[in-house]
Amino acid sequence: MDKQSALLSSPTSSFFCEVQDGALIIRHWGAPLIGDLSQVARAMRPSVPNSGFDSPVAAGIMRESARGFLGQQSLVGHGQAGAWSTKFEVVAFTSTFSEVNVTLKDTVANLEVSIHFELDIFGVLTEKVRVTNLGEAVFYLNDYIHWLPLPREATQTLDFTGRWSNERNPQRRAIATGTWIRDSREGRSGHNFSIAEIALTNETNFQSGQAWAVSVAWSGNSQYAVERIWDGTQSIGGGELLLPGEVKLGKGESYDAPDLIAVYTAEGLDGLSNSFHSHIRARSQHPARPRPLTLNMWEAVYFAHDEENIRKIVDVAAEVGVERVVLDDGWFHSRRDDRSGLGDWVIDPLVWPQGLTPVIEYINSKGIEFGLWFEGEMVNVDSDLYRAHPEWILHESKRVPPEWRHQQVLDLGHEGAFNHVLTQVDAVLSANNIAYIKWDHNRVLVDAGHLGQAGVRRQTEAIYRLFAELKARHPKLEIESCASGGARIDLGVIDYVDRFWTSDNNDALARQTIQRWTMQVIPPELLGTHVGPTQGHQTGRTLELSFRAVTALFGHAGMEWDITEADLKQRKVLATWAKYYKDNREFLHSGRMVRVDYPDSSAYLHGVTAPDQSRALYAYVQLEPTISVHPAPMKFPHLNPEATYLVKAVHPAGRPRYMLVETPEWLSGIELSGSVLANVGISVPILAPANAFLIEITRT
Repeated sequence: MDKQSALLSSPTSSFFCEVQDGALIIRHWGAPLIGDLSQVARAMRPSVPNSGFDSPVAAGIMRESARGFLGQQSLVGHGQAGAWSTKFEVVAFTSTFSEVNVTLKDTVANLEVSIHFELDIFGVLTEKVRVTNLGEAVFYLNDYIHWLPLPREATQTLDFTGRWSNERNPQRRAIATGTWIRDSREGRSGHNFSIAEIALTNETNFQSGQAWAVSVAWSGNSQYAVERIWDGTQSIGGGELLLPGEVKLGKGESYDAPDLIAVYTAEGLDGLSNSFHSHIRARSQHPARPRPLTLNMWEAVYFAHDEENIRKIVDVAAEVGVERVVLDDGWFHSRRDDRSGLGDWVIDPLVWPQGLTPVIEYINSKGIEFGLWFEGEMVNVDSDLYRAHPEWILHESKRVPPEWRHQQVLDLGHEGAFNHVLTQVDAVLSANNIAYIKWDHNRVLVDAGHLGQAGVRRQTEAIYRLFAELKARHPKLEIESCASGGARIDLGVIDYVDRFWTSDNNDALARQTIQRWTMQVIPPELLGTHVGPTQGHQTGRTLELSFRAVTALFGHAGMEWDITEADLKQRKVLATWAKYYKDNREFLHSGRMVRVDYPDSSAYLHGVTAPDQSRALYAYVQLEPTISVHPAPMKFPHLNPEATYLVKAVHPAGRPRYMLVETPEWLSGIELSGSVLANVGISVPILAPANAFLIEITRT
């Protein structure tokens, strides 16, 4: 085959690959390239070392031992009669200005790999892979991991760790020789799932510096990896973590690997976020209408469902401007606590003797949509479903997995179980005016067998299929992905849902960090951010209403609180804040997210700027007491340096608690140039810890 190459370019990045000696080589993924690229391979040809291969080896995208590669291979598996080692050759190569399609074959292993790359205008590179067995014998696929090259300037990695109610904690470390692997084995993406693996330079921060990120579009088990091998070559990758025997390919059968979504930027961590957010917002299925102000009932009533009490909460919700009310866990058969009822998705006549129709009609009469909670992938042993079909849980042999929250996992890969859930959920949706469902997933998958085989992949595909079918039957239905909070937030399920519940921890101080890092990949309009009760249910902390409201503003805002407990003053504040959210949500959900590299670690300064630089809205958040008397000045990037802006503090949910005698003069309004705002800044009023306020910046 003649030498073939392709250059894909966006305003912020380029991807350059070519065929050499039958291998597909990715020469560059990073900063934009221009000029004649015909001599790149020659320019990059390394020395021949002492005690090494007699000529330079080019392992290519498959990273094979047969081509002299000594790191982790892309594809690992074996056939019934060998085929444990592969040597793929490119047999087809086509490209356009934005796409590359490559077919590779190994005629000994009888395998074909089809690879598709696409680079969009936002600098987001999508890689799709299909592995097909062309032989007569079964091929057992153990792994397929997408890998992309990293230059030596990438010296650190950033990923995220967490647990229930404390998701998305950043951890940054140096890249060293060896392989750094982050597995997620929960059967869902998980609380400890790293929503992206990011490589960066020592100097990279929010606003500047190079960064390379990959995110696996998958909701089941996954793996991220960063590798530096013996010769200094560096790579970053990710893919599905397959369980033993989970993919067996018969003749003509194929495995479609979860897509890898990758971004390079020279504009820091916020540059990555801007590309991810723009890419996600450009999808045809991205929510188009304004995100409704939502009241979720869980922390208001828990399992104590009482129609009269719920109507009282709805009355206050209507008074303050709520647009959607969601009835959470406890409405269905035998569900008075978390020990029974899961799997029996029929309305409990003891709690709702007239069904849900009267309360839904009452809610709708207030101009409010109604939503309902489900946890369709789970079953309690104390349920009619389990008593009838104990074999419908994910299990291996005659074993029963250990319970978690008194529940087992329903095997949706079993058509009987799948049809049971679909039929019962569809019946409830068809009989009632339900605009929205909150779909929960409150436990991990262990010993997750399906009819004697590993079942996690099948389960993940089944939930995608279930969501797609529910939306096909109910075209206006919106779905929230909740998994005991933020344990199923990923770029796989995002194409089937309209919202994520960011965390079960509704404490505003904790939420500042959780939301900050979840938005590294997910745009704010897809993340539920609620005003919780005065005393947080998870932490027991008492926080100012103004602080809770400012924290909830930067997302798909709502409330999770028995708001009948709010006094008249608090209700007025909530109404003012609700109006402010509605007036500004289109801007908040379309602008560029900015996290300022604020020099004082006791505070955050973050916000949103308009693409045309006409306005910005920021929050200054005092996390802890300041060390210095005066906090560092606030400086605002991404404004037009030559334009003049009106800057003022606004308090739609009340003023913060100050620790001062006199506030700065500018709070009532001041006009400054974009250059001054970016390079000189404005002073910060001294706040008590766990307080925040908003700064509006408008071009005059």
